[in-house]
Amino acid sequence: MPSIDLTGKAAVVTGSGRGLGLAYAHALAARGASVVVNDVDEAVADAAVKSITEAGGTAVAEVVPVGTTEAAERLVNRAVEEFGRLDILVTNAGILRDKVLWKMTDDDFDAVITTHLKGTFTCARAAAVRMREQGEGGTLILVGSPAGQRGNFGQTNYAAAKAGIAAMARTWSMELGRANITVNAIVPVAATAMTETIPAFAPYIEALKNGQPFPDFLRKGEGFGTPEDCAALVPFLASEAARGITGQAIGIGGDKVALWSHPQEIAAAYADGGWTPDTLADVWPTSVGAALQSVGIPAPKFPEA
Repeated sequence: MPSIDLTGKAAVVTGSGRGLGLAYAHALAARGASVVVNDVDEAVADAAVKSITEAGGTAVAEVVPVGTTEAAERLVNRAVEEFGRLDILVTNAGILRDKVLWKMTDDDFDAVITTHLKGTFTCARAAAVRMREQGEGGTLILVGSPAGQRGNFGQTNYAAAKAGIAAMARTWSMELGRANITVNAIVPVAATAMTETIPAFAPYIEALKNGQPFPDFLRKGEGFGTPEDCAALVPFLASEAARGITGQAIGIGGDKVALWSHPQEIAAAYADGGWTPDTLADVWPTSVGAALQSVGIPAPKFPEA
């Protein structure tokens, strides 16, 4: 395996002031990439830049909420102005507005879709235009979620956005292939401000803050760890070692890396001349109905006390 060296490359990481985004930015900078850090909070963004530069990396901040075309162009233009080019985009910015369907408002839905889904679209479009103009290829890394792969109770808006992001990764991998631009979705699982609100994980995350490492059943069995555990996938996908990887959804967390399957037909039945409601009712239980799929993110399997 060649050494992962991103010297001379320029990256934009949205939502990179803290958490997973900051870990991605640090990982890219540690391998030589120059990074545009993005956050909505100027103090947070500046602190992130300081932490990267103090570690020997190169970074600048661009404070803007993603979602609009104007924000996307600001981020791409900042990379070009500061570093002369753009090679890597990581679309990590996101928010949560969790509620069950009958309580979710239009504003709850629109805010999450705007930041996650439209923000990914506008930033990827602006980056693709620049990368195609440069003519040297590039890398789009779109941040998904297990909720987008399987659904999750109370997350209509978030799950829909993340499912759309995985679909865009597959679509753009085809559209941008001739320009040598790879596009993948990553599916991280880590202790963040979002996941620490999950009661099952809360005590372990609190223990981690007090210096206790996650136990093996979390790191291996659940693929759950720190943001830094997820970060290695980003510079890898941005490197020449991953040039042949595109259109994939790749999970990472703790000690685990995994490839998610793409949706596909898994069972079929046929009726000469087509189906009626009655023939469907007759055949369903012993044909396609025997292969119904589960939904939701499986509950963690904790060891017995």
